[in-house]
Amino acid sequence: MDSRRKKKRLGDMLIEECIITQDQLEQALKTQQKQHQRLGVILVDLGFTDEMTIAKTLTQQLNLDYIQLSGIFIDPLIVGLVNEQILRKHIVIPFEFSKSDSDTLRVAMADPMELTAIDDLTFITNYKIEPVIATHGDISATIDRYYGSAEAKAVAERYSREKELQEKEDELVTSDSINSSPIVLLVKTTIEQAIRQRASDIHIEPLEKQVRVRYRVDGALYEINKYNKDLLPAIVARIKIISGMDISEKRNPQDGRISMVVDRQEYDIRVSSLPTVHGEKIVMRINAKKQLMRSKKELGLTDSDMRKFDAILRQPHGIILVTGPTGSGKSTTLYTALSEINTKDVNIITVEDPVEATIDGINQIQVNPKAKLTFASALRSILRQDPNIIMIGEIRDGETAEIAVRASITGHLVVSTIHTNSAASSVTRLLDMGIESYLLADSLIGVISQRLIRKLCNKCKTKRKATIEDKKLLEQDPDEALYIYEPKGCPLCNNTGYLGRTGVYEIMTISPAIKLIISHKGNTAEIHEMAMEEGMNSLKMSAIQYVLDGTTSIIELNKIIYEE
Repeated sequence: MDSRRKKKRLGDMLIEECIITQDQLEQALKTQQKQHQRLGVILVDLGFTDEMTIAKTLTQQLNLDYIQLSGIFIDPLIVGLVNEQILRKHIVIPFEFSKSDSDTLRVAMADPMELTAIDDLTFITNYKIEPVIATHGDISATIDRYYGSAEAKAVAERYSREKELQEKEDELVTSDSINSSPIVLLVKTTIEQAIRQRASDIHIEPLEKQVRVRYRVDGALYEINKYNKDLLPAIVARIKIISGMDISEKRNPQDGRISMVVDRQEYDIRVSSLPTVHGEKIVMRINAKKQLMRSKKELGLTDSDMRKFDAILRQPHGIILVTGPTGSGKSTTLYTALSEINTKDVNIITVEDPVEATIDGINQIQVNPKAKLTFASALRSILRQDPNIIMIGEIRDGETAEIAVRASITGHLVVSTIHTNSAASSVTRLLDMGIESYLLADSLIGVISQRLIRKLCNKCKTKRKATIEDKKLLEQDPDEALYIYEPKGCPLCNNTGYLGRTGVYEIMTISPAIKLIISHKGNTAEIHEMAMEEGMNSLKMSAIQYVLDGTTSIIELNKIIYEE
């Protein structure tokens, strides 16, 4: 063991690198005495630094290697050396044998100065331990990847055994059994594992003889686990308790909400229960404020679309619409737009169903139909609150649309979403809702239609020559050589071939020519044709560009074309 590791302390190293001050260290040490957590965790929680900065500092100061675990494959032999409880206790994971010494096991550690962890691993594995630095979050996610499903199944089996011992299989689930530790742990593990795997939704589905758990990652559903059907009542009851639902109501759909901290980040989880023929199905939608509050550059806008986006947001009054199907990133675009125009000299009020993320400096209202607080009734009250900017979560009916239009004409900037397939069809949808064409032409300033497409994993994507059919689809010269990329699959992307998503946009600025078509009640095709003549990039054109530059695949482009 390197003696320097025993002498150096994390706080001293961070001060030496000018990352924290002495006062910040003293504050963190006082907090540590109360919370009994690692100093690194405390420093990150207090906002004095971040995990990556700590890892880089340890790498430099201790002269150790740094490893990013998300892209590596760990041999099953190594996975079986240490149980999951020990790894979580010390935040460590063995990942390979040393190439220079077969008796040495390389172990990723968030804190390589924790000698107890090294001693425990040496004793358990009977190998010499070589510490390698990784971030706390990366280690936790990797433990989930290799041990999560096994851990969840073990908990499920433990619950089943305990249930059998009760010899009351036909008895209704009691509060004692609901709160029994195995089910509490199973639900907690299921949610944490989903978050670490970047899932947007968790589906807990009753089948005829089993309970299936699936995660939606980058827009696609993947089966994670299957459990005995006997577990369903307890799982559903536990989720209902923590989300504030009525545990006794099993015949009607319910909605609830969970607030949960995972890896020191707060998540808001919307829960929906729905009775099916095999039992209640639960869907949990995971939202993180950090994911919704992005900068414009992270949206995936091209330079020309960014200029249009900025020009639309600079308008002092009128209506800006964001359109697309459920799960197309409309909320992210709306919140990004609001953050962009949220300054101290404007009064911004939102009415949402539900409020997905709280933003400092903005007045946010949650729709509550039971209290007769609808989009329309809330909007009427908002107009008496001297707003500059109004955000409406969704225009669902003619009454809401009419109030929004009149608000924009009287000097307010109104931002909202609407469910249509294209920018041009949003106009005809509002006309169908009963909005007068001359009022709509006068009030509408821009429509942003969007979709999310999966990005190819940069580590494993494979290059191939485009076929004649590919070139036709991509609107390229059939005689020119063209290479495109397709998915393959590796440990980094969980063998899906895709990692993350980006936006595809169709931004229609309402020009005088388009206003004229709207006022004459022109159809969707006429509006779209004029917008294209004026330089609008369609969703298909934007997706084609992503295929040509290797960001996505032909498969993802086909989804956009099919929708159009």
